[in-house]
Amino acid sequence: MSFDAALVREQGVKFAIVAVKNHAVSSDAARRQAMAAFGTHFPGVPIVLMAQDGQGRPTFWGRSDIVRFLAQVPLGALPWKRFS
Repeated sequence: MSFDAALVREQGVKFAIVAVKNHAVSSDAARRQAMAAFGTHFPGVPIVLMAQDGQGRPTFWGRSDIVRFLAQVPLGALPWKRFS
């Protein structure tokens, strides 16, 4: 499985943002399952899931402090990379 993610260190906090389809964040169970699956790629690192609507607007799920930070950051400024 390959996926797009950004590994970020900001203010001493390292975290991962993972781009997912909308269905992966459609329920608490789906979000928990996605977090667990991506946790194997980023052990010990907080993960934030990011889904985009039809206009490309992102919605983030994860630690509230990181989500608040990401709401102020343009998506293009994040160091996106393809993981497999």
